[in-house]
Amino acid sequence: MSILEDARALAESGPVCDACLGRAFAERSFGLTNAERGKSLRVAAALDADEPYEAVETEDCWVCEGACAEFDAWAERCAEAIEDVEVETYQVGTRAPPLVEENELLLREGAGLPEDAGELFKSEFNREVGKRVGRLTGTEVDFTRPDVQFLLDIEADAVEAQLNSAFVYGRYRKLARDIPQTEWPCRECDGSGYKGKEPCDYCGGSGYLYEDSVEGFVAPVVMDVMDGVDAKFHGAGREDVDALMLGTGRPFVVEIMEPRRRSIDVEQLEGDINAMAEGEIEVEGLRLATYDMVERVKKLDASKEYRAAVEFDDDVTDEDLQAALDELTGATIEQYTPHRVDHRRASITRTRHVYDATGDLEDARHATVEVHGEGGLYIKELVSGDEGRTNPSLAGILDTGAVVTALDVIAVEGEDEPFEDDEFFKD
Repeated sequence: MSILEDARALAESGPVCDACLGRAFAERSFGLTNAERGKSLRVAAALDADEPYEAVETEDCWVCEGACAEFDAWAERCAEAIEDVEVETYQVGTRAPPLVEENELLLREGAGLPEDAGELFKSEFNREVGKRVGRLTGTEVDFTRPDVQFLLDIEADAVEAQLNSAFVYGRYRKLARDIPQTEWPCRECDGSGYKGKEPCDYCGGSGYLYEDSVEGFVAPVVMDVMDGVDAKFHGAGREDVDALMLGTGRPFVVEIMEPRRRSIDVEQLEGDINAMAEGEIEVEGLRLATYDMVERVKKLDASKEYRAAVEFDDDVTDEDLQAALDELTGATIEQYTPHRVDHRRASITRTRHVYDATGDLEDARHATVEVHGEGGLYIKELVSGDEGRTNPSLAGILDTGAVVTALDVIAVEGEDEPFEDDEFFKD
């Protein structure tokens, strides 16, 4: 059959609007809407048969039941749903009524066309409403990770506008000890602050083991500025609670859920966070980031540099210390899960590398040691040996007990490439 014969067969099923008629031939020609395509076929068929041209009102269509006349109205409802929200990109999805989907199949079946001929009703609805949304809001369509996703539920006559998360990248320095990276709920009361009806003695009724955290200083400020409903802190690893994070700082991303503002002054935000923290922590290099930066921060292989204050059980000479550090430089370290973390880590042996180890003896019992190692290397255990769980270790080589009395992280950098890649930023 010719395309005009197919068009006649479709039209004979009952009143079929131009959009539904043209949609069955959506793969034919370009630069036309389905409505334009359908009207052209209807005109051509009338001319070919030398019959009167009879238009069909969209509202009378038995296939879409008039829905194809409502593209403008649905687009206006989408625009109203984000009237007070800052977005730059969008995507439209449609939940088609089951009856319309069934009608489409019956239309093609009755005309002897394949059931997948042309395109689906919901595909056209997405596109036609989407074009209008873009014009009304001055935004651009994004089929990957848009700022807002609209779901048009035609049967329920509802527009759902889902605001996707926004992301702010930066680095933090932790300038005081005994501050965890993220909030640490009390294990005795599960963060409630109560044991039964009484305040929890273990946490003093706060629900947290530590009053402050890096997350607590940073995330609420970002959430407030971006007018979100919740926030999540993602760090590139984490330092021990009693360790400082100095030097270039540790990369992190704050994820803001359902933000109503996205165009923010990151320099002002940086100043607000640092003022709020009052010297406990500092952030720098804040930038608006993409969704993919979360995975990059959490999964990019990173090396760490540490500075540790070490105390020995016996007297150690500078010559012996330097020889031990030379032996550790370039060494492959086998570390069975340390005692201090075996309650939250799988009991396995991990292999990590020491890239460099240097240090200075302060007196016979005290030294400052600096270690550059592969990510995941436990520095406290590298020094102490952890009762033989870490081998080799500084204590083992020196044949004396050794313990880290203070630990500072001074650098967290990507092994093969920097964390800061313009591909993952939005500004």
